[in-house]
Formats: sequence, structure tokens, C-alpha cells
Amino acid sequence: MRSGPPASAHRIVDTAPAESWEDAFLSGNGEYGIMVYGVPYAERIVCNHHRYVLPNGTRHARPPELAALLPRIRELILTGRRAEAGRLLAGDGPLRWTQSYHPGFALTVDGDGPPVRDYRRSTDFDTGEVRTEWSGGRRRSFVSRADRLAVTELDMGPCTVGATGDLPGRPASVDYDVTAYRRDGLVFLRVRGRYPDADGAYGFEGLTLVRGDAEPAGDRVLVAGPALLTTVLDRVDDLRWRTGRWERRLADADADYAALLARHLPAHAEPYRRVSLDLGVSQEDRRLPVGELLARQAADPDRLDPALLERLFHAGRYLLFSASGVLPPRLTGLWLASWDAAWAGDFTTDANLNLQLAAANLGALPEVTAAHARLVRDQVDDWRRNARAVHGVAGLLAPSRTDGEHGHLFHLHPEWPFAAWLPGAHWLLLPLYEHHLVTGEPLGEVAGWLVEVAEFFAGFLTVTGDDGRLVIVPSYSAETGPLGPDDRPVPAAVNATMDVAAARHALTLAAALTGEDRWSALAARLPDYVVDGRGALAEWAWPGYRADDDHRHVSHLYPVWPLDEINPDDTPELAAAAHRALTVRGDENLSAHGSLHRALAAARLRDGDLVAANLRKIVGADMFFRSLMSAHNPGRVTYNADAAHTLPAVLVESLVQARPGLLRLLPARLPGLDAGVLRGVTLPGRLTVEELAWTATRVTVRLTSAVGQRVHVTGPHGGVDVDLPAGVPVDLTFPARLPGGA
Repeated sequence: MRSGPPASAHRIVDTAPAESWEDAFLSGNGEYGIMVYGVPYAERIVCNHHRYVLPNGTRHARPPELAALLPRIRELILTGRRAEAGRLLAGDGPLRWTQSYHPGFALTVDGDGPPVRDYRRSTDFDTGEVRTEWSGGRRRSFVSRADRLAVTELDMGPCTVGATGDLPGRPASVDYDVTAYRRDGLVFLRVRGRYPDADGAYGFEGLTLVRGDAEPAGDRVLVAGPALLTTVLDRVDDLRWRTGRWERRLADADADYAALLARHLPAHAEPYRRVSLDLGVSQEDRRLPVGELLARQAADPDRLDPALLERLFHAGRYLLFSASGVLPPRLTGLWLASWDAAWAGDFTTDANLNLQLAAANLGALPEVTAAHARLVRDQVDDWRRNARAVHGVAGLLAPSRTDGEHGHLFHLHPEWPFAAWLPGAHWLLLPLYEHHLVTGEPLGEVAGWLVEVAEFFAGFLTVTGDDGRLVIVPSYSAETGPLGPDDRPVPAAVNATMDVAAARHALTLAAALTGEDRWSALAARLPDYVVDGRGALAEWAWPGYRADDDHRHVSHLYPVWPLDEINPDDTPELAAAAHRALTVRGDENLSAHGSLHRALAAARLRDGDLVAANLRKIVGADMFFRSLMSAHNPGRVTYNADAAHTLPAVLVESLVQARPGLLRLLPARLPGLDAGVLRGVTLPGRLTVEELAWTATRVTVRLTSAVGQRVHVTGPHGGVDVDLPAGVPVDLTFPARLPGGA
């Protein structure tokens, strides 16, 4: 048996095979994703592509023409007939879903050999390699960013390589064809999937070149010894397969695993290594198999295990980066091995996508933000059509979900009136604006899009109340509403707090970008936030509404996170009300996105105990698979990337926060994490925290600024104005506790 690798926080090791696909180890290049699972002599490598979506007739769906109905809708809402308004907002058709994300196929590797000893499988975050090793053999795989190939090396004696589309939930209407053949002295294994005729793409293809002592045998390849498999994936929109092109590309690719890996590493390892977190975990704990880490946390759910948190931080960044490239991460990242994806496995934009992106800019992964920019750029024309059709105004109106092929708003229902969800474009553009604040790169086309968001609100805001303030109607706080007479939410409403916050920020930003006073004048007429009788920030700035206090979403915390408009320094009374809103909100179904959204808001409100309480709902509730991919609900119910991708942002925000001119150190330190080192995070204001180290008695930080500037830096006890020369590291030290303090 080969000796195991040294202890590392940048790797997971398991001593038990993954017998279900949910525990598969993962690799990806932002376009292709692979899932490796199975037993030593019967392993499966599921191949995914970001653009594999099943046609369902909505590829050319368009938004409903509702603009003429708006006066009636507004009248109904303002006179208390909100349910009727919701039915009008839903249009005249049934609820339609996006095209569902689906897996491609599984490569199968089957063999026979002596009894297995010393089994281990691992994922190396530094390289993107997934390895399976035992006393009699080895397999290793990765997905190349340099060559756009899935690569697998076999070293396990004689075996049979095949492919199957027989994955859970596959519709009978999807036809598969698998064949093995030899061409020009090379052996290929080809998979073709043909979609049903449903107004969408024609099908998809996978082609694998098997190098080594290999022989085609029907729909399989017999391999006599070591072999190299390289796979290319494709989606076919027309009737023409492109197999010949992929044969040539595979034939021209390097035939050596080590050479392919060497070409891949600069594009993968350098971004991954930019940021690290060391929580003082012992070498013994870093050697623990992932199953033991998870079991130890499960045995003590009221404690945050530093070894698991440290590993989840690195796994989350690895998975986020691996899932982002041609598109940002889906609900399942880039991975799926069944055809029954929850919520179509799409990009759900009213909470999930932005939460998953929260660690991109802070985590020094501009590549992830660039993938998100591609999604927006491809759809912004559709957002303009949405605004015209639904509200009869210029500007941008984003949908609540997209499959990545278009951005038209058509997912509508009286209980989910997303035609009235107004802040989507603002929400989705914020990561691109944050990228500008972090890097200093010009906004470019993003500036125009941000102004178009303000133009949408300017055109929409036509109703004025008796006090002269603007009234936002219709308005929708996703995915709930004020309670009706039967104590059930009625979604169509007035002045959702998220709408107020988004409109104010959009108009204020447009004033700064254009220099035009009209935007500021309009922003000044927006309603104030409302604090209810319990002292909590209200979800709607409108009298008489009762909130559903057990709902999973916390959209009304938008001015806290991500906007930082409400914070303990500038708006202490509203910050206290926002904190009260967090503490009175129930947990409904303990969805991952709900808990982590709460954790991010709690970090901005500087309550480390409340951050920890929400993290414990995740790490202490059996919500991570053995790959450290996460579930949507406790008990590993529903494969979903929200927790995995968002958790690194929660840890960063608990340790450091910034806006231009201000840096906060340890604003919401988690109980039990008494020492550690965070390196490499990038922050608004063009700051890089080269190193933040803390102990029970001292906090030290090394900062680098891309431009010369003065920044107010606050530590746990006090602050100081610091002059930061451009590109010159500056070291600061703060006491962690006041003398004699508790």
C-alpha cells in the first residue's frame, strides 16, 4: 500500500467507499463536473455539464403582459383585497418551471482482484484530484481547466470500462445510445442522449478516449492494464452530432496523466490557495477521515468543532470554485446523479444564488464573480423585456429563477407572485458592484445596468401616500406575505422592506454614477423602515400587517446584509430592531439557506453567539455528505450546495468586515474559536488582509492596500486611523480584551 499523504486541512480522506452517489467525491472545472463513488472493483464516475437541462417547453417562454392590469392590482392591494391581486399577478396560465438540470451519464469501471486492504479515497483541494487507492490498485481523476477534459488514470489490473445512462429518475422519453469502437488506432467509448421533442436542445454527448491495452467489445471496452481515460462533453442544439470534432480533440490531447495535471494546476491551484484559515487544529485532527469528523460533530451538536469548521471552510471554497466557470453555481453546484433535481436544480435567485456567491469576492475568487457576470450579461435583455411586459416601464426586472438559458419571468402562481418581486436585478448586480469595490476595476457595463435598475424604480414608483411618501405597490417579500384572516400568508402587499432598501440603494447609487440630482430626490421620498410593537424591524413598512414569524426567508434583513445600511455604528436603533427581528424569526424547516442568511445578518450586527447558533443548525444537524457537499435540510435531505458554498463567507464575516474607509476586526468572533489565522481575504476598499491572527489576549493584522488611503481600523476594543501606502504592508496590534476584562 502506498503511504498516505501528510495531514492537511486542504484534503478530505475517507476509509469507507461511497455506496450512494450523494457521498461521491467531487471535481470540476466550472463547466464539467465529475462524481466518483462505488467500491474498489465497481466504481462509477458520473459526468455532469453545466448546460445539461431537460427541455420542458419553457425554453422560449415569455413574461406575461400585465402592465394594463396594474391599476386594478394596485387598487385591490390598497383596499385589502390582496388575494385577488395575487391571482391577477399570476397571469392566466399554470405554474411553469425552468428546464431541469440533469446528469449526463456514468462511466463504469468494473474488475476483479484480491481482497481489498488499506482502502482510502480522497479529494485534494489543492489539485482537484479525486483518488481511490487500496493494496491492489489505484484510480485517480480530475477535471482539467486547461484542456477542458475529464481525466481518469486506471492502475488496477484487468477491468472493463463502460457507460450507462441508467441513473435514478431518468425519464423514459430520454433515449441513450452507448457504443465502443476503434478509429485510426484509437479506442473510443461514446454516449449519446436524445431529448424528447419539447422545444429545447436536441440532445447531449459524451466521448471518452481509452488509451492503453484496450479493446472494444460491443458497448464496453476491455482494458488489460494501466489506462488513461479522457472525456469530452457536449450539448447538441441542432440535429448534428459533433463526434468527429471531439475525436480529433481527444486524439490531439496529451496522453500522459502527469502532463495533463501539470497543465491544469496553475489555473486551479493558484486561485484556490489565495485564502486560507488555520483554527489551530492539531495534526491528529487533520488526519481524521471525514466520516470521523462528521461523527464527532454529530455526537456533540451544541459545539462548533474547529477541525470540522476549518475543513468546511476550505471544502466550501474548493467546491465553489470548481462549480463556477461558464456559469455560477446551481442549486447543486455543478453536480447531480439523479434526474429528479429539487426545484429543477436551477439558479434560484431570490436567496440561494447570492448566498452561494457571498464568499466569491471576499474569498479572492474573482473567477466566480466573472462566471456570475456571464450569466447576467446573457440575460439582461430578457430583464428589460420583463420590465416592459409586466410593469410597462424601462429598466431591469429579474426573474426569481433561471435555468441558465434565458432570464424571462414566467414562474408565477398566486402564492408566489414573482411579478411583484421588484429587487431581483439589484440583488443580482450587487456581487458585480462588490467586485468593483474590492478590486477597483472599472464598473464598465455594470454601471449602465445599475442605472437601469434605478430607471425601473423611477418608472414603477407612481403611487404617493397621504404623507407625500412613495408607496411601493405591488410588493412581495419572497417567499411569504402578511398573514391573512386565516393566519395564512397572502403574498401581494405594500412596501416590502427589501424593496425599500433596494430602491433606496439603487437610486442613491445612480445619483453617484450619473451626477444627476433627480435620483437622490426620488430616494428621499421612499418610506422609512418601520419598527413594530415588539421592537423588531418590520418586514413591510405598512400599517396593519402581521408577519409570518416562522418563515425560512429573512428578506427584510437586506439593509443589514448585504447592504450594511443598517449597522450598529451608524444606525444603532435600527440595528437593535434588526437584531430583534432575527431573534423573533422562527426556523420553519431549518433550510440551510435560511440559517446561513440569518448567520450573515447576525455577523453584520456583531453577535458572534447568534452567528454560532445558526451555524450549529447546519453543522450539528447532519447536513453534510462525506464529500462535504451539503443538504438543504437536516438529516441530509435534498442534495444542495447552499450551505457548502455559503459557510466560508459566514466565517470570514465573523472575523473581518469592511467598507471603503472602514475595517472591522473580529466583529462577531465565534465562541470556542479562541485562536486562529486567516490569510488572503480581499475586501471592499481595495484592502487585502494578508494575515489576521488572534489569540485570547492579542489581535494582529497585516494589511495591504492597492491605493494610498486612510482607513479607520477597529479591533475588539478600540480603533485607530491608519495611513496605508499603496502596496506596502502595514502591521497593527490590538488587545483582544481590556485589562481585567472578562
